[in-house]
Amino acid sequence: MREMLESGPLDYLTGDYLSELTMLILGKDRRKDPSLGYARTFLRQLTDCLALARERRVRIVVNAGGLNPSGLAAAVRTLAREQSVEIDVAHVEGDDLLGAAEERGWKGVLTANAYLGAFGIAEALRAGADIVVTGRVTDAALTLGPAIAEFGWGREDFDLLAAGVVTGHVLECGAQTTGGNYAGFTALDTSGPLGFPLAEICEDGTAVITKHPGSGGAVTVDTVTAQLVYEVGGALYANPDVTVWLDTVALEQAGENRVRVTGVRGQAPPPASKVALNRLGGYRNSVEFVLTGLEIEQKAAWVRRQMQQALAVRAPQQVTWDLVRTDRPDAATQSEASALLRCHVKDPDAAVAGRSFSSAAVELALASYPGFHVTAPPGPATPYGVFDAGYVPQGDVPHTVVLHDGRRIDVPAQSVTAPITVEGSLHHTDRGSEETGPRSAAPAIWGPITQTPLGRLLFARSGDKGGSANVGVWVPAGHPQREDVFAWLTGWLDADAVRQLLPEAAVLDVTVHPLPNLSALNIVIDGLLGEGVASSTRFDPQAKAVGEWLRSRNAPIPQGFLA
Repeated sequence: MREMLESGPLDYLTGDYLSELTMLILGKDRRKDPSLGYARTFLRQLTDCLALARERRVRIVVNAGGLNPSGLAAAVRTLAREQSVEIDVAHVEGDDLLGAAEERGWKGVLTANAYLGAFGIAEALRAGADIVVTGRVTDAALTLGPAIAEFGWGREDFDLLAAGVVTGHVLECGAQTTGGNYAGFTALDTSGPLGFPLAEICEDGTAVITKHPGSGGAVTVDTVTAQLVYEVGGALYANPDVTVWLDTVALEQAGENRVRVTGVRGQAPPPASKVALNRLGGYRNSVEFVLTGLEIEQKAAWVRRQMQQALAVRAPQQVTWDLVRTDRPDAATQSEASALLRCHVKDPDAAVAGRSFSSAAVELALASYPGFHVTAPPGPATPYGVFDAGYVPQGDVPHTVVLHDGRRIDVPAQSVTAPITVEGSLHHTDRGSEETGPRSAAPAIWGPITQTPLGRLLFARSGDKGGSANVGVWVPAGHPQREDVFAWLTGWLDADAVRQLLPEAAVLDVTVHPLPNLSALNIVIDGLLGEGVASSTRFDPQAKAVGEWLRSRNAPIPQGFLA
């Protein structure tokens, strides 16, 4: 926060503190102490920077209120009094639907929060708020709200609202737009910390993404593309204020560390609001057995049999095994000679997933395979959460702004809506495709092919959307044959090709969406993360590295594209 305030001019400073996993964590906090439920990290940052923000007349918009925006707003006012800083603090509420969970059939949920839009934030700013604290608004609303307040965009200015959502989406994950989590990082100067992105937004919806002078990282068409294709699903990106056509977004390098965003189109939002539901799913535990040297498979089979026998009296509800072959032959170090056998368990009973499981693993130490040891002793079972999404009519979700003096402003729901269609999705096939043989790279028009890692040609970024993985793949902006490569890519990388490259998706539904303006494909793999991040037993539970796994896979690529 201090870096952004001191390094250059700003009108607004926004902060996105929430994710599906964060909401679960805040739900646990609130369960222990009803006065909690907000992101305390924001308050710590603000303690250091409140006077500076006021001095520079920078207004702050954050969703750090989480499950308790009124509590955080009160804490900010207390901080301001302690520091003798005069500010107006407003908050936005109404997203928390936990009180109506039972009647809507959401039994046993810990949190139930609808995604609110940006018009409540705009109302608070128009009323003079210096700091606006919200609960579960969409990430992009933090940027769209100030734009609405500044430019007077209306509820049916769908192209303008869509442009604001795109800009907000680019900014929401901070340094992921300036080189963080970026497949092309080897071309960047990574000797120092990455700076954070900022946007210069115009009344016509166009924007320039840039960063403060002298800050680290870079802003290029590719770093911005990387964030645009991150965790969005298909070409239609639904928000409560507008549905964005992501395939209309155009990017242009407009100078060093300056990328212009234009052409964004939108349509009426869907009639239903998405509701993020978190519930406690039970208890989990895990242990990593280290297998060293020869007979790795036999050692793994033996300890699996032993664990199954030990747990037979009261077997956990779910047991997952994962053998990771990190070992190398004739290894120069012991760690390079070792593989990892992971065992994950889940059960409604904490004792079954805890003491019984831990004892079974530890008691094998002197009675199992040669070289037996574990990376760490298994401990007590820990609770895990399950994420699900519900939907309610937009008009059923209250959206209220509470101003500094206590006045309340009710924000009406969007009156013009349109259902989301899946037209434009490319290459959707259901799970269990019968095709198993190697795929051809494409027709002979592209010339000879060679087997090489896909990442020698393409960039990618991936993440989670509930229980699904989202993978964006695109042709780098500087490739001299970018249009031809994209034409080849859309003809080759369909759902079946994805399943062959990523065998963990072999029995899952896969959809591939084209984004031609970005020379990108967006891939959705349903169910790869099970019941969501908090319950997933995958090595990479948030699918952050699925894109890099995809890039590492050998694929039949036309040689002419690699020159």
